Amino acid sequence: MNNLKTVALLALLSAILMGIGFAIGNMGGLIIGFIIALVINGGAYWFSDRIALMATGAKEVSVDEAPDLHRMVEEVASLAHLPKPRVAMINNDQPNAFATGRDAHHAVVAVTTGIMSILDQRELAAVLGHELGHIRNRDVLVGTMAAVIASAISFIAWTLQWALFWGGMGGRGRNGGGIVQLVAMLAIVILAPIAAMIVRLAISRAREFGADEAGAQITGTPLALASALEKLEAYASARPMNVNPAISHLFIVNPLRGRRDGGGDFFVSLFQTHPPIPRRIERLNEIARRTGMLA
Repeated sequence: MNNLKTVALLALLSAILMGIGFAIGNMGGLIIGFIIALVINGGAYWFSDRIALMATGAKEVSVDEAPDLHRMVEEVASLAHLPKPRVAMINNDQPNAFATGRDAHHAVVAVTTGIMSILDQRELAAVLGHELGHIRNRDVLVGTMAAVIASAISFIAWTLQWALFWGGMGGRGRNGGGIVQLVAMLAIVILAPIAAMIVRLAISRAREFGADEAGAQITGTPLALASALEKLEAYASARPMNVNPAISHLFIVNPLRGRRDGGGDFFVSLFQTHPPIPRRIERLNEIARRTGMLA
């Protein structure tokens, strides 16, 4: 059911892109929007790992460069019954991590340099278990595709904004049809990026709980993951990372946060990239109690 919801949300993002095309150029624009959606989806599928690594500044590291990290990734991948993913590092003091790739055979796990000094071995292994959980659930492909489509929608809306500002569509406003089209384009400029962002964030929030549970099962240490999340959130709140907001949902905790996540207001929760950390910790504690994995 969760996979069906995600596919539906990705289809909605593509439909928004096609709707923009229709508003600009009627049926011809709709066809162009459909073609753009196909190209973007295809590009995000085949090059999702490269896109995410480039957008975050992550660099792949060899076994010689990071032997301990490679060993731990290999051990956790073995526990998850997955092939060992490639390993990358981001030169940033904020402790964080993400995984990307179109499938388990083309996956990459990336960690920041900051996470290596903040977490102990059990906590770091639990974080890697979370990321391997994303890979096992194929969340990483969906997350990158959603980010790329949403970015394209936002870019088109931004382009239209400047076209309207400089009067590029002024000649079409002399008749009723032109006015309707102008109003539609104004609505696109305002509403399309918001709708794309809400859909992208809804995909991310739904997947984080599943990766937490999968990570707890893989390593058998839900409490270590809970402890890691608490540390990562505290440091991320104090040291926001300079990354594109469109890919912020790929990380295990929101890298852009300037304050701790809340969880009470429904409207505010629509614009959160991740479920509130206290709620994630509560669920991990419940998993520990239910399964007896008190580690």
